[in-house]
Amino acid sequence: MKNQLKKNWKIFLLASLTLGLAPFSPPHIWGKIQWFLGGNAFSVENGMHLKDWFDVLLHGTPWVLLLISGFLNIPKKK
Repeated sequence: MKNQLKKNWKIFLLASLTLGLAPFSPPHIWGKIQWFLGGNAFSVENGMHLKDWFDVLLHGTPWVLLLISGFLNIPKKK
């Protein structure tokens, strides 16, 4: 599993730049992150619903995989 994460960084980069940013103007995931940081993600009136959490999972997963792959590909000092 670790080896697969290491060698598939190009796929994760492509997925991050396409699915991770779609729709592109402005990037959808950026709006969701701002929603989290704004503090109203859990409010009842403007809160996030189940579909919003799924949307974050869908658009955020490529970025998480890219970060993990990047950390695994950093050469270790001996």
